[in-house]
Amino acid sequence: MSALGPIPAAVAERQRLDVDLGERGYPIVIGRGLLSDPDCYRPFVVGKRVMIVSNETVAPLYLEALRAGLAAFEIEQVILPDGECYKDLATLNRIFDALLERRCGRDTTLIALGGGVIGDMAGFAAACYQRGVPFIQVPTTLLAQVDSSVGGKTGVNHPAGKNMIGAFHQPRAVIADTATLATLPARELSAGLAEVVKYGLIADRPFFDWLEDRVPALRALEPAALATAIARSCQNKARIVAADEREAGQRALLNLGHSFGHAIEAGTGYGTWLHGEAVGTGLVMAAQLSARLGWLEATAVARIRALVASCGLPTQPPTSLSSARWLELMAVDKKVQAGRLRLVLLKGIGEAVLTADVDPALLRASIASAQAGTE
Repeated sequence: MSALGPIPAAVAERQRLDVDLGERGYPIVIGRGLLSDPDCYRPFVVGKRVMIVSNETVAPLYLEALRAGLAAFEIEQVILPDGECYKDLATLNRIFDALLERRCGRDTTLIALGGGVIGDMAGFAAACYQRGVPFIQVPTTLLAQVDSSVGGKTGVNHPAGKNMIGAFHQPRAVIADTATLATLPARELSAGLAEVVKYGLIADRPFFDWLEDRVPALRALEPAALATAIARSCQNKARIVAADEREAGQRALLNLGHSFGHAIEAGTGYGTWLHGEAVGTGLVMAAQLSARLGWLEATAVARIRALVASCGLPTQPPTSLSSARWLELMAVDKKVQAGRLRLVLLKGIGEAVLTADVDPALLRASIASAQAGTE
Protein backbone atom coordinates (compact mmCIF):
# COMPACT_ATOMS: atom_id res chain seq x y z
CA MET A 1 0.00 0.00 0.00
CA SER A 2 1.45 3.38 -0.99
CA ALA A 3 2.26 5.84 1.77
CA LEU A 4 0.09 8.90 2.37
CA GLY A 5 3.09 11.19 2.61
CA PRO A 6 4.06 13.71 5.30
CA ILE A 7 1.59 15.15 7.78
CA PRO A 8 0.41 18.58 6.56
CA ALA A 9 1.43 21.55 8.67
CA ALA A 10 -2.13 22.93 8.59
CA VAL A 11 -5.55 21.74 7.50
CA ALA A 12 -8.58 23.61 6.18
CA GLU A 13 -11.37 24.55 8.58
CA ARG A 14 -13.77 22.37 6.56
CA GLN A 15 -12.49 19.36 4.65
CA ARG A 16 -14.03 16.88 2.23
CA LEU A 17 -12.60 13.44 1.58
CA ASP A 18 -14.13 10.87 -0.74
CA VAL A 19 -14.54 7.12 -0.35
CA ASP A 20 -14.04 5.85 -3.88
CA LEU A 21 -16.54 3.03 -4.41
CA GLY A 22 -17.86 3.99 -7.82
CA GLU A 23 -21.64 4.43 -7.74
CA ARG A 24 -21.62 3.71 -4.00
CA GLY A 25 -18.93 6.29 -3.28
CA TYR A 26 -19.61 9.08 -0.81
CA PRO A 27 -18.00 12.07 0.88
CA ILE A 28 -16.69 12.48 4.41
CA VAL A 29 -17.14 16.11 5.45
CA ILE A 30 -15.14 17.21 8.51
CA GLY A 31 -15.41 20.57 10.25
CA ARG A 32 -17.04 22.65 12.97
CA GLY A 33 -20.66 23.78 12.86
CA LEU A 34 -21.86 21.21 10.33
CA LEU A 35 -24.79 19.83 12.31
CA SER A 36 -27.21 22.62 11.49
CA ASP A 37 -25.94 23.39 7.98
CA PRO A 38 -28.65 22.44 5.44
CA ASP A 39 -26.09 22.26 2.64
CA CYS A 40 -24.48 19.25 4.35
CA TYR A 41 -27.64 17.17 3.97
CA ARG A 42 -29.57 18.46 0.96
CA PRO A 43 -27.55 16.59 -1.71
CA PHE A 44 -27.73 13.26 0.15
CA VAL A 45 -31.28 12.94 1.51
CA VAL A 46 -33.44 10.76 -0.73
CA GLY A 47 -37.08 11.86 -0.82
CA LYS A 48 -38.75 14.33 1.52
CA ARG A 49 -38.71 12.33 4.75
CA VAL A 50 -35.99 11.49 7.26
CA MET A 51 -35.88 9.32 10.37
CA ILE A 52 -33.28 10.42 12.92
CA VAL A 53 -31.92 7.63 15.13
CA SER A 54 -30.18 8.82 18.28
CA ASN A 55 -29.85 7.93 21.97
CA GLU A 56 -30.83 9.38 25.32
CA THR A 57 -27.41 10.95 25.88
CA VAL A 58 -26.77 12.56 22.50
CA ALA A 59 -30.32 13.66 21.61
CA PRO A 60 -30.64 16.31 24.37
CA LEU A 61 -27.34 17.81 23.24
CA TYR A 62 -27.57 17.82 19.45
CA LEU A 63 -30.98 16.74 18.17
CA GLU A 64 -32.35 20.27 17.83
CA ALA A 65 -29.29 21.47 15.92
CA LEU A 66 -29.64 18.55 13.51
CA ARG A 67 -33.37 19.17 13.11
CA ALA A 68 -32.55 22.78 12.18
CA GLY A 69 -30.28 21.50 9.41
CA LEU A 70 -33.05 19.21 8.18
CA ALA A 71 -35.87 21.77 8.41
CA ALA A 72 -36.67 21.37 4.71
CA PHE A 73 -37.68 17.74 5.27
CA GLU A 74 -40.41 15.92 7.15
CA ILE A 75 -38.66 14.69 10.29
CA GLU A 76 -39.35 11.54 12.31
CA GLN A 77 -37.18 10.37 15.19
CA VAL A 78 -36.54 7.40 17.45
CA ILE A 79 -34.46 7.74 20.63
CA LEU A 80 -32.79 4.59 21.96
CA PRO A 81 -31.18 3.84 25.32
CA ASP A 82 -27.45 4.56 25.49
CA GLY A 83 -24.80 1.89 25.84
CA GLU A 84 -23.03 -1.03 24.19
CA CYS A 85 -25.26 -3.39 26.16
CA TYR A 86 -28.21 -2.18 24.03
CA LYS A 87 -26.51 -2.98 20.73
CA ASP A 88 -28.71 -6.01 20.24
CA LEU A 89 -31.60 -7.32 18.16
CA ALA A 90 -34.21 -6.30 20.71
CA THR A 91 -33.16 -2.63 20.60
CA LEU A 92 -32.71 -2.77 16.83
CA ASN A 93 -36.36 -3.79 16.57
CA ARG A 94 -37.38 -0.46 18.10
CA ILE A 95 -36.08 1.24 14.95
CA PHE A 96 -38.16 -1.07 12.76
CA ASP A 97 -41.19 -0.48 14.99
CA ALA A 98 -40.85 3.29 14.53
CA LEU A 99 -40.42 2.99 10.76
CA LEU A 100 -43.48 0.77 10.42
CA GLU A 101 -45.69 2.71 12.83
CA ARG A 102 -45.02 5.90 10.85
CA ARG A 103 -45.43 4.11 7.51
CA CYS A 104 -42.03 5.07 6.23
CA GLY A 105 -41.24 3.93 2.71
CA ARG A 106 -38.09 3.29 0.75
CA ASP A 107 -37.80 7.02 0.11
CA THR A 108 -37.15 7.65 3.82
CA THR A 109 -33.52 8.44 4.68
CA LEU A 110 -32.26 7.24 8.07
CA ILE A 111 -29.82 9.56 9.84
CA ALA A 112 -27.57 8.18 12.59
CA LEU A 113 -26.84 10.84 15.22
CA GLY A 114 -24.48 9.45 17.83
CA GLY A 115 -21.45 7.26 18.38
CA GLY A 116 -20.48 3.88 17.04
CA VAL A 117 -23.39 1.97 18.56
CA ILE A 118 -26.00 4.27 17.01
CA GLY A 119 -24.18 4.34 13.68
CA ASP A 120 -23.93 0.55 13.51
CA MET A 121 -27.56 0.01 14.51
CA ALA A 122 -29.07 2.70 12.29
CA GLY A 123 -26.96 1.46 9.38
CA PHE A 124 -28.06 -2.13 9.94
CA ALA A 125 -31.69 -1.03 10.14
CA ALA A 126 -31.23 0.87 6.87
CA ALA A 127 -29.69 -2.21 5.25
CA CYS A 128 -32.64 -4.40 6.29
CA TYR A 129 -35.74 -2.19 6.20
CA GLN A 130 -37.68 -2.93 3.00
CA ARG A 131 -34.45 -4.59 1.80
CA GLY A 132 -32.49 -1.37 1.93
CA VAL A 133 -33.03 2.35 2.41
CA PRO A 134 -30.48 5.21 2.32
CA PHE A 135 -28.79 6.54 5.43
CA ILE A 136 -26.39 9.26 6.50
CA GLN A 137 -23.84 9.03 9.30
CA VAL A 138 -23.59 12.01 11.68
CA PRO A 139 -21.00 10.75 14.19
CA THR A 140 -20.64 12.61 17.50
CA THR A 141 -17.75 10.70 19.13
CA LEU A 142 -14.10 10.61 18.12
CA LEU A 143 -14.21 6.84 17.66
CA ALA A 144 -17.16 7.12 15.29
CA GLN A 145 -15.68 10.08 13.40
CA VAL A 146 -12.37 8.35 12.69
CA ASP A 147 -13.53 4.78 12.28
CA SER A 148 -16.96 3.23 12.66
CA SER A 149 -18.93 5.75 10.56
CA VAL A 150 -16.74 5.11 7.51
CA GLY A 151 -16.77 1.91 5.49
CA GLY A 152 -20.32 0.58 5.61
CA LYS A 153 -19.94 -2.05 8.33
CA THR A 154 -23.18 -2.24 10.28
CA GLY A 155 -24.55 -4.67 12.83
CA VAL A 156 -25.35 -5.69 16.37
CA ASN A 157 -23.73 -7.86 19.02
CA HIS A 158 -24.62 -11.38 20.08
CA PRO A 159 -23.83 -12.72 23.58
CA ALA A 160 -21.33 -15.08 21.93
CA GLY A 161 -19.50 -12.42 19.92
CA LYS A 162 -19.30 -8.76 18.95
CA ASN A 163 -20.77 -7.55 15.65
CA MET A 164 -21.57 -11.09 14.57
CA ILE A 165 -24.94 -10.13 13.04
CA GLY A 166 -24.82 -7.40 10.43
CA ALA A 167 -24.45 -6.29 6.82
CA PHE A 168 -22.32 -4.11 4.58
CA HIS A 169 -24.37 -1.02 3.74
CA GLN A 170 -22.57 2.17 2.72
CA PRO A 171 -23.87 5.56 3.87
CA ARG A 172 -24.64 8.31 1.38
CA ALA A 173 -22.45 10.70 3.36
CA VAL A 174 -20.55 11.06 6.64
CA ILE A 175 -20.95 14.48 8.30
CA ALA A 176 -18.42 14.81 11.15
CA ASP A 177 -18.97 17.97 13.20
CA THR A 178 -15.89 18.27 15.40
CA ALA A 179 -17.69 20.71 17.72
CA THR A 180 -19.57 17.73 19.18
CA LEU A 181 -16.35 16.48 20.76
CA ALA A 182 -16.51 19.33 23.30
CA THR A 183 -19.18 17.42 25.26
CA LEU A 184 -17.46 14.04 24.97
CA PRO A 185 -16.38 12.61 28.36
CA ALA A 186 -12.62 12.22 28.72
CA ARG A 187 -12.93 8.44 28.89
CA GLU A 188 -14.81 8.36 25.57
CA LEU A 189 -12.24 10.68 23.96
CA SER A 190 -9.45 8.33 25.04
CA ALA A 191 -11.39 5.40 23.62
CA GLY A 192 -11.50 7.12 20.25
CA LEU A 193 -7.76 7.68 20.30
CA ALA A 194 -7.21 3.91 20.25
CA GLU A 195 -8.56 3.78 16.70
CA VAL A 196 -6.41 6.78 15.73
CA VAL A 197 -3.27 5.02 16.98
CA LYS A 198 -4.33 1.91 15.05
CA TYR A 199 -4.02 3.73 11.72
CA GLY A 200 -0.44 4.72 12.44
CA LEU A 201 0.42 1.13 13.28
CA ILE A 202 -1.24 -0.45 10.24
CA ALA A 203 0.41 1.44 7.39
CA ASP A 204 1.26 5.04 8.34
CA ARG A 205 4.52 5.32 10.24
CA PRO A 206 4.69 9.15 9.82
CA PHE A 207 1.28 9.41 11.51
CA PHE A 208 2.44 7.22 14.42
CA ASP A 209 5.52 9.43 14.86
CA TRP A 210 3.32 12.55 14.73
CA LEU A 211 0.97 11.14 17.35
CA GLU A 212 3.77 10.53 19.83
CA ASP A 213 4.19 14.30 20.12
CA ARG A 214 0.53 15.35 19.78
CA VAL A 215 -1.48 13.24 22.24
CA PRO A 216 -1.57 15.99 24.91
CA ALA A 217 -2.96 18.42 22.32
CA LEU A 218 -5.54 15.87 21.19
CA ARG A 219 -6.68 15.15 24.75
CA ALA A 220 -6.96 18.91 25.30
CA LEU A 221 -9.21 19.13 22.20
CA GLU A 222 -6.82 21.47 20.41
CA PRO A 223 -8.71 22.17 17.14
CA ALA A 224 -5.82 21.98 14.68
CA ALA A 225 -4.49 18.72 16.14
CA LEU A 226 -7.96 17.17 16.17
CA ALA A 227 -8.68 18.22 12.58
CA THR A 228 -5.39 16.72 11.41
CA ALA A 229 -5.86 13.44 13.32
CA ILE A 230 -9.46 12.97 12.15
CA ALA A 231 -8.66 13.75 8.52
CA ARG A 232 -5.57 11.52 8.46
CA SER A 233 -7.47 8.64 10.08
CA CYS A 234 -10.31 8.97 7.57
CA GLN A 235 -7.83 9.11 4.68
CA ASN A 236 -6.29 5.85 5.86
CA LYS A 237 -9.62 4.12 6.26
CA ALA A 238 -11.07 5.46 3.00
CA ARG A 239 -8.22 4.13 0.89
CA ILE A 240 -8.37 0.68 2.51
CA VAL A 241 -12.16 0.47 2.12
CA ALA A 242 -11.94 1.60 -1.50
CA ALA A 243 -9.44 -1.19 -2.21
CA ASP A 244 -11.34 -3.92 -0.32
CA GLU A 245 -14.95 -2.99 0.44
CA ARG A 246 -16.09 -6.36 1.81
CA GLU A 247 -12.97 -7.44 3.67
CA ALA A 248 -11.75 -10.06 1.23
CA GLY A 249 -8.14 -9.11 1.92
CA GLN A 250 -6.36 -6.02 3.19
CA ARG A 251 -9.42 -4.48 4.90
CA ALA A 252 -8.94 -7.12 7.60
CA LEU A 253 -5.85 -5.14 8.64
CA LEU A 254 -8.23 -2.55 10.12
CA ASN A 255 -8.93 -5.15 12.81
CA LEU A 256 -5.48 -4.77 14.38
CA GLY A 257 -6.01 -5.23 18.12
CA HIS A 258 -9.68 -6.12 17.64
CA SER A 259 -9.50 -9.92 18.01
CA PHE A 260 -8.07 -9.38 21.50
CA GLY A 261 -10.32 -6.38 22.14
CA HIS A 262 -13.55 -8.10 21.14
CA ALA A 263 -12.69 -11.01 23.45
CA ILE A 264 -12.24 -8.55 26.32
CA GLU A 265 -15.60 -6.90 25.59
CA ALA A 266 -17.53 -10.17 25.32
CA GLY A 267 -15.74 -11.82 28.23
CA THR A 268 -16.21 -8.97 30.70
CA GLY A 269 -19.73 -8.04 29.55
CA TYR A 270 -20.48 -5.44 26.89
CA GLY A 271 -20.06 -1.94 28.29
CA THR A 272 -17.71 -2.87 31.15
CA TRP A 273 -14.76 -1.92 28.96
CA LEU A 274 -15.38 0.69 26.27
CA HIS A 275 -14.65 -0.59 22.78
CA GLY A 276 -11.66 1.74 22.40
CA GLU A 277 -10.26 0.71 25.78
CA ALA A 278 -10.38 -2.95 24.74
CA VAL A 279 -8.83 -2.12 21.36
CA GLY A 280 -6.04 -0.10 23.00
CA THR A 281 -5.11 -3.07 25.15
CA GLY A 282 -5.50 -5.28 22.09
CA LEU A 283 -2.97 -3.18 20.18
CA VAL A 284 -0.42 -3.74 22.93
CA MET A 285 -1.20 -7.47 23.04
CA ALA A 286 -0.81 -7.74 19.26
CA ALA A 287 2.58 -5.99 19.53
CA GLN A 288 3.67 -8.34 22.34
CA LEU A 289 2.71 -11.43 20.33
CA SER A 290 4.48 -10.02 17.28
CA ALA A 291 7.63 -9.67 19.38
CA ARG A 292 7.32 -13.29 20.56
CA LEU A 293 7.26 -14.31 16.90
CA GLY A 294 10.47 -12.36 16.32
CA TRP A 295 8.76 -9.84 14.05
CA LEU A 296 8.91 -6.75 16.26
CA GLU A 297 11.70 -5.31 18.34
CA ALA A 298 11.25 -4.76 22.07
CA THR A 299 11.83 -1.03 21.59
CA ALA A 300 8.86 -0.88 19.20
CA VAL A 301 6.65 -2.71 21.71
CA ALA A 302 7.67 -0.20 24.37
CA ARG A 303 6.83 2.73 22.08
CA ILE A 304 3.41 1.27 21.27
CA ARG A 305 2.63 0.63 24.95
CA ALA A 306 3.77 4.15 25.88
CA LEU A 307 1.63 5.78 23.18
CA VAL A 308 -1.46 3.78 24.17
CA ALA A 309 -0.92 4.67 27.83
CA SER A 310 -0.44 8.35 26.99
CA CYS A 311 -3.92 8.29 25.43
CA GLY A 312 -5.34 7.41 28.84
CA LEU A 313 -6.01 3.80 27.85
CA PRO A 314 -5.35 0.54 29.70
CA THR A 315 -2.44 -1.54 28.43
CA GLN A 316 -2.96 -4.74 30.45
CA PRO A 317 -5.84 -7.16 29.83
CA PRO A 318 -8.25 -8.29 32.55
CA THR A 319 -7.09 -11.20 34.66
CA SER A 320 -10.62 -12.54 35.09
CA LEU A 321 -10.56 -14.50 31.80
CA SER A 322 -8.90 -17.91 31.79
CA SER A 323 -6.70 -18.89 28.84
CA ALA A 324 -9.37 -21.38 27.74
CA ARG A 325 -12.01 -18.65 27.82
CA TRP A 326 -9.74 -16.31 25.83
CA LEU A 327 -9.31 -18.85 23.04
CA GLU A 328 -13.01 -19.71 23.10
CA LEU A 329 -13.95 -16.06 22.64
CA MET A 330 -11.31 -15.46 19.96
CA ALA A 331 -12.59 -18.48 18.04
CA VAL A 332 -15.89 -16.59 17.53
CA ASP A 333 -14.27 -14.03 15.25
CA LYS A 334 -15.16 -12.89 11.75
CA LYS A 335 -11.56 -13.47 10.64
CA VAL A 336 -11.73 -17.21 11.40
CA GLN A 337 -11.53 -19.23 8.18
CA ALA A 338 -11.67 -23.02 7.86
CA GLY A 339 -11.52 -23.22 11.65
CA ARG A 340 -8.25 -21.28 11.82
CA LEU A 341 -7.94 -18.01 13.72
CA ARG A 342 -6.33 -15.30 11.62
CA LEU A 343 -4.70 -12.48 13.56
CA VAL A 344 -3.53 -9.05 12.49
CA LEU A 345 0.00 -8.60 13.80
CA LEU A 346 2.96 -6.30 13.16
CA LYS A 347 6.22 -6.70 11.24
CA GLY A 348 7.06 -3.16 12.28
CA ILE A 349 5.43 0.13 13.20
CA GLY A 350 3.40 0.97 10.10
CA GLU A 351 3.53 -2.59 8.73
CA ALA A 352 0.59 -4.80 9.70
CA VAL A 353 0.09 -8.32 8.35
CA LEU A 354 -2.68 -10.92 8.51
CA THR A 355 -1.52 -14.38 9.57
CA ALA A 356 -3.04 -17.74 10.46
CA ASP A 357 0.28 -19.28 11.45
CA VAL A 358 0.35 -18.55 15.18
CA ASP A 359 0.85 -21.61 17.38
CA PRO A 360 -2.05 -21.74 19.90
CA ALA A 361 0.43 -22.56 22.66
CA LEU A 362 2.39 -19.41 21.84
CA LEU A 363 -0.82 -17.39 21.80
CA ARG A 364 -1.83 -18.75 25.23
CA ALA A 365 1.61 -17.97 26.65
CA SER A 366 1.51 -14.43 25.28
CA ILE A 367 -1.95 -13.80 26.75
CA ALA A 368 -0.89 -15.16 30.15
CA SER A 369 2.21 -12.97 30.21
CA ALA A 370 0.17 -9.92 29.22
CA GLN A 371 -2.29 -10.62 32.03
CA ALA A 372 0.55 -11.00 34.51
CA GLY A 373 2.21 -7.81 33.28
CA THR A 374 5.44 -9.64 32.51
CA GLU A 375 5.34 -9.42 28.70
